Amino acid sequence: MIGITGASGPLGRATAELVLRTVDPRGVVLTTRTPEALADLADRGAQVRRADFDDPRTVAAALVGVERLLLVSTDAVGSRLDRQRAAIAAAAGAGVSHIAYTSVPEPVPANPAVVVADHAGTEQALRESGLRWTALRNNLYAHMQVSVVEQAAATGRLVTNSGAGAAAYVTREDCAAAAAAVLTQDGHENQVIDITGPEAVSVLDLVRLAREIGGREVEPVDVDDHAFATALEEAGLPQPLSELVTSFGASTRGGFLARVGSGVADLTGREPRSFADVVRAARKP
Repeated sequence: MIGITGASGPLGRATAELVLRTVDPRGVVLTTRTPEALADLADRGAQVRRADFDDPRTVAAALVGVERLLLVSTDAVGSRLDRQRAAIAAAAGAGVSHIAYTSVPEPVPANPAVVVADHAGTEQALRESGLRWTALRNNLYAHMQVSVVEQAAATGRLVTNSGAGAAAYVTREDCAAAAAAVLTQDGHENQVIDITGPEAVSVLDLVRLAREIGGREVEPVDVDDHAFATALEEAGLPQPLSELVTSFGASTRGGFLARVGSGVADLTGREPRSFADVVRAARKP
């Protein structure tokens, strides 16, 4: 039996949709804090069960019968590690034998991305759990950068703290397809798999796209982390979110997001979607 946590979230649901097209829905368990949000998938035959990482007992109960699990990292950055460790322990107690986890590229101490400690700790917990595991190291979502390009096209300036670095932006859909493949195929145990787009995209690439869609000159403006975070907050972004975004820029600058992997193609049999295609598609009516 296959299980997916956080199945009412964007990535969890996208993965669930793909899994339900591949296997008998009666063999799929979808866990969420809000079962009513998955009523349509329950109508298709999936087993929707309530699980809240704040209460590991609900996780253990929800995962009874599940053999292969996708553990979708929660969005509680900075406070999720203990909950995810507890969820792994609960899954092991419920009889789960293989957990795939949605991680990030290069979760090493030198990587300045705010999310690194949570993901590194969860990966360590998986390795120490005695279960089979797969770390799906998803790069930054491509769709989150579309507004950056659009704003640059509108203003003629692309302000960044990522310097000369690059990121292998990937679509959420490709991340979901890779996760669904791990859940429905044999193999992939005890592996780290980089889930990336087909190329590493630099600020100059973003500028070229902004010029293309805006039909005007666009200037790259490189600033330090403090100035970038301050600008984000002045634009209305809450401080925790501005710190998160700034840390991803620093991670990009440091080269931690530049690796292009073959994970999507290896798992799905097709190439991942390019960032340029995502931007151009977003412009179509």
